[in-house]
Amino acid sequence: MADADVNPKAYPLADATLTKTILDLVQQAANYKQLRKGANEATKTLNRGIAEFIVMAADAEPLEIILHLPLLCEDKNVPYVFVRSKQALGRACGVSRPVVATSVTIKEGSQLKPQIQSVQMAIERLLV
Repeated sequence: MADADVNPKAYPLADATLTKTILDLVQQAANYKQLRKGANEATKTLNRGIAEFIVMAADAEPLEIILHLPLLCEDKNVPYVFVRSKQALGRACGVSRPVVATSVTIKEGSQLKPQIQSVQMAIERLLV
């Protein structure tokens, strides 16, 4: 799908390469139980201060159901990023349903820390 089809409010949007990296990490986070799925759960992780970063789907319908998350992320200084497809995000989360928002959570001594940090840096580069 062309950039024209993506809601301009879905910013920053990851490109294909970064999307793959992010979805791979989301999948690993699911295996390591470092993942919360859904807009409500993502909101809770932000409020509790346990979110490493937030991934949202640009094709959420209507997009407004997740647009409170970027505000909250900025408030809490948590990186956030949009990927194009809720279907792909759901698959990466290991569920058969589409997922519009997910949060990778902080875990002491997590083996994913280096990957998480590199994704956080990549997301922050998008925002410049």
